Amino acid sequence: MITAAFLTRKLGPQDYGLYTVAVTVVVLVEISITLGFNRTAVKFVSESSQWESVASSLLKAQLLVSILAAIALLAAAPILGSWLNSPDLSKYLALFSLDIPLSALAGIHRSILIGREFFGLRAILTGTYWVVRMTLIILFVTLQPTITAAVLACIGTSAFLLGVARIFIRPSLFKRSRFPIRKLWDYAWPLFFFTIGMHLLNRVDLLFVKAWGGAPANAGFYGAAQNLAIVPVLFTASFTPLLLAKLSRFFAQDQEESAKIMIGESVRMIICMLPFAGMSAGAANELAVAIYGRSFLPSGPLLALLIFAALGIMLISVSSAALIASGRPSWPAFLTMPLVILALAAHSMVVPRFGPMGAAAVTTVLAWCGGLATVIVHYKLWELPLPAISVLRSIFIGAIAYVLAGFWPTPGYFLFIKIPVLSLLIFLAFFSTGELNANDLAIVRTLLPRGKSTEPKS
Repeated sequence: MITAAFLTRKLGPQDYGLYTVAVTVVVLVEISITLGFNRTAVKFVSESSQWESVASSLLKAQLLVSILAAIALLAAAPILGSWLNSPDLSKYLALFSLDIPLSALAGIHRSILIGREFFGLRAILTGTYWVVRMTLIILFVTLQPTITAAVLACIGTSAFLLGVARIFIRPSLFKRSRFPIRKLWDYAWPLFFFTIGMHLLNRVDLLFVKAWGGAPANAGFYGAAQNLAIVPVLFTASFTPLLLAKLSRFFAQDQEESAKIMIGESVRMIICMLPFAGMSAGAANELAVAIYGRSFLPSGPLLALLIFAALGIMLISVSSAALIASGRPSWPAFLTMPLVILALAAHSMVVPRFGPMGAAAVTTVLAWCGGLATVIVHYKLWELPLPAISVLRSIFIGAIAYVLAGFWPTPGYFLFIKIPVLSLLIFLAFFSTGELNANDLAIVRTLLPRGKSTEPKS
C-alpha cells in the first residue's frame, strides 16, 4: 500500500494505470507458469524422503518453461499494446519479460521451503521481498519518475530474492535426478490451467477497462482499487501453500479425519472475514482518498465491490488446495475454467456499457459463484456440514460493520484509528455470539511468539 500510494502520486492516474496494466499482464504470465509447479513442489517435497531429487527436477522444468514464457511475452508485447490502445505498453512488457525467469526460480525455491516445513524462513523471504521492492521502487522512481524506473525496480527485487533464497536452499540445476519428471508434469499441467483461469478471473477485468472502459484514467482508478483489495489475496498467497503442505501430509499418512477438520476450519475462517470486508466497503471512499489522494476518489466505489470479490477468490483457492492435496489436481481446473469463459463474455458485454463499475460487479459475482461451487463440491466429497450458522453470523455482523464504517466520518488519517476500533468491535461481536470458541482462542495463542525458534531441523 505504501508503494501504491507513492506511485499514484508520482505517476498520476494515467501512467499509474499503464504501469498497473503492465504488471497485471506480467503477473498473469508468472502466476500461470509458476503456481502449478509451486503447488506441485509443495505436495511432492512434503511427501518425499528424497526431496533433493524432486526439487532438482522441478527447478529444471521451471527454468525451461519460464524462458519460453519470457520469449512469448516479448513476441506478444506489440500485439497487446495495440489491442489495449497503448503503444508504449509494448516496451514496458518487453522490459518486464526479463523478470519472468527470475521470479519463477525464486518462487520454486520458496515452495521447496514450504514442502520442507521451513514456514518461518519462507515468511521472512516473502516479507523481505515486499520491503525490498518498496525500497527500490521509491529509490528508482524518486531519481527518475517514470514507468521504466518502476519496472527496473521490480526486476531488481526478483533477482535479489532469488540470490537470498539460494543461500538457504540449493537444489541442483545440473545434477541428474532420478525422480520421474512425468509424475511432476501429470500434476503440474492441470494446475497450470487452473492458475491461468484463476488469474484471468481475478485480473482480466482491468484489461477490459483499459481497452473499453472509457477515459484512460479509469484503468488507474481500477488498478488502485485492486491494490487496496489485495490484502485478502496476500493472505491467501501466504496461507494456501501452508494448508496444501499440511493436507498433503495428512492424506499421505491416511489421517483423513484431521484433514477434514482443517478443511472445514479453513472455510469457516474465510467466511468470518466477511465483516472485515463490510467494514472496508463502508469506508472505501475514505481509504482511497487517505492512501492515494483526493484525485483517486473514483477508486472508492470500485473497492467496495472488489473487496468482496477477493473473498470469493480466497474460497476458490482454499477449496482447490484441499482437492489438490487429496490427489485430484484436475478438479480445480474443471471447476474454474467455465467461470473464465463466462467472465470474458460478460466483461465484453458489460464494460463498454457500464464501465469500471460493471467490470467490478461481474468479477465479484463470478468470484462468489466459483467460491461457493468449489466449497459445495468438497463438502459433498467429504460429507462435511456446511457452516450455515457462521455464514448468518458473519453476514449480520458484516452489515453492522458496513453501516458503522459509512456513518462514522473520519477526516484524513483519523481513518487509521477507526479501522482498528471497528475491527476490535467485530472480534467482540464474534465472541459474544459464540462464533469464536475455545479452539479458536487456542489457535490465536499459538500464533504469539514464545521466545524460541520452532523451525524444523534440516
